[in-house]
Amino acid sequence: MRTADIDMLIVPDWRNAGANHWQSRWQRHFKTAQRIEQADWQTPQCGDWVERIVTAVEMAGRPAVLVGHGYGVIAIVHAAARFTWQPAGAFLIAPADVEGRDDWPAREGAFAPVPMQPLPFPAKLIGSSTDPCCGVESTQAMGRAWGADTSIIADAGHIDEASGHGAWPEGLLSFGMFLKRLG
Repeated sequence: MRTADIDMLIVPDWRNAGANHWQSRWQRHFKTAQRIEQADWQTPQCGDWVERIVTAVEMAGRPAVLVGHGYGVIAIVHAAARFTWQPAGAFLIAPADVEGRDDWPAREGAFAPVPMQPLPFPAKLIGSSTDPCCGVESTQAMGRAWGADTSIIADAGHIDEASGHGAWPEGLLSFGMFLKRLG
């Protein structure tokens, strides 16, 4: 699969992705990419996010590939059981470990508990050894539960603009390899 063959559906983290975040750059670079906009980025409700993800996948004109970051990853996993039309795959980056956290979405946004069943579509999960939002053990446990091909990048922070991953060319290469595996 190539990017021209898919609808790339971008699901940013809580508070959205800034202009220099890799997700925003990919959205500008690929004509088949679109961001799944949320009504409330500051005080998100998981159910609202799931509904928008499900709607976007069902409206896709080509095979949908979800590209999630942080809380967007968790929303995608919650949405997995609700799809009528399965996405072709999901590229999941720096998941948020919402179990036991005290920030707003984890506490009141109903993102926890995280579903820990195999995803019904192929997934690539990439975490970081220094992600303040999710430790290596949690990332690996999620990957195993979801049946995702899981990788851990050394010292990459939250794999976002703040950790120096604006353009993130290595991520784009990983995404291309993931699409190739999808067929």
